[in-house]
Amino acid sequence: MKLSGRKNARVKMDHRYPVNLMGSDGTWRRSCILLDVSQTGAKIEVEGTLDVLQAKEFFMVLSSTGLAYRRCELVWIDGTVAGVHFIDGDRRKKSANAAAQSK
Repeated sequence: MKLSGRKNARVKMDHRYPVNLMGSDGTWRRSCILLDVSQTGAKIEVEGTLDVLQAKEFFMVLSSTGLAYRRCELVWIDGTVAGVHFIDGDRRKKSANAAAQSK
């Protein structure tokens, strides 16, 4: 189901799909429920405090083994629900290359 007003098609989860958020340095972890997802981001319901989400980047761990994950950044918070943007590895490389070339 595509939610209106979005650039990318978002898929609303019909069942509770548990995922975990984890700090890039591995020092924190939060359980959450994936509410909807698109190619570029997701909406999640977070259990516990949300203060750790203020970190610039973190991981959304999609599997119990940790082999499936996405690098994320926080976009918005509303109560216990948050929106995250998936960080594309190619975008990070391009911005690093652009910074190096401008020096």
